[in-house]
Amino acid sequence: MGRHAKEPVASLLSMEHATKAEIKTKYLSRVINDHTQDMTGKVVAITGTTSGTGYICARELAKLGATVLLLNRESSRSQHAFETLQAEVPPGQSESGRFESGRFESGRFESIVCDLQDFDSVRNAAREISSRFERLDVLCNNAAVMAFPEQATKDGYDVQMQTNSIAPFLLTKELYLLLRKSEDGRVVNHSSNARLGTDHDPRYFGKNSGSLGGDGTPEDVAQFGGPRWERYHQSKLANCTFTYGLKARLDAKGITNVKALVAHPGLSWTGLAATSAAVGGMDINHEFMNNAQSAEDGALGIIRGCADPTAKSGDFYGPREWTGMAELLEPEELLLDANNIRINWEGCEAAVGKFEV
Repeated sequence: MGRHAKEPVASLLSMEHATKAEIKTKYLSRVINDHTQDMTGKVVAITGTTSGTGYICARELAKLGATVLLLNRESSRSQHAFETLQAEVPPGQSESGRFESGRFESGRFESIVCDLQDFDSVRNAAREISSRFERLDVLCNNAAVMAFPEQATKDGYDVQMQTNSIAPFLLTKELYLLLRKSEDGRVVNHSSNARLGTDHDPRYFGKNSGSLGGDGTPEDVAQFGGPRWERYHQSKLANCTFTYGLKARLDAKGITNVKALVAHPGLSWTGLAATSAAVGGMDINHEFMNNAQSAEDGALGIIRGCADPTAKSGDFYGPREWTGMAELLEPEELLLDANNIRINWEGCEAAVGKFEV
């Protein structure tokens, strides 16, 4: 497939809907058994844990022993998710379900308010984490919105670009010194099959909401095309170009105790579909959704990024097709393009300040 080729329409989706019949999880136990390590004593921060892949990742890493920081906007949903996770993984419960001390003794959950549509909130979250923990072992930039209308955040940036791309850059920048204190620090960014498409355009990284194409026609939306989906593509490509830009800077400085990794969930049932449908971004009853895999299998890529003992900086995990086992993938040329990496890094720094590695 060429570097600018579009993925088939269904591969752009990553979705969940409450009325969907339960989808059988196929690969989660395999990843946990074969591709994770004991996380006891490690501190992991994950954005977007109220449902879907972020929730699953938080649950599974806590089972492996991690202290998991749940970074979400303050809401009844985030409180409910926090309480449900605590009930699902009680302190001291092992992966086998027995209460005992041992390799898989679970960690704990802590809730941190972090609204990615508010740069001040992101900085406050980073300050809170830095005041409470001496190091951070993993930052998983998982949260995202999909195919939202063209609207500006309070900071003046497109809501998709800020939530999915610029705010995660800021959060990583603010927590970088804590990651440097880890023996195996990791930044795990969550992309999508929507990463494939056009090159980066600098205007998407600026305070240009209102001049990025609008919302498109109903026909555009029905075909997963038009300006809503282009903004989503730009933001998901940015998750990758940020990863490889960070890797290049770490390599240039000879820094080996922090890794930059990226994953994608394939076509999986997560909360993105419901939130997108609520603002007219997609049809949650689209026939392609019948091909989706479970949220658990959609979370496998970020779980491997966070916990695979063999992970190396630059590794990219996800299914090779729309669904399947999260495997080690070769990044496409588009993701490694020096100009795309430059546009992303310079655009994010213009928005939130210099990121010195």
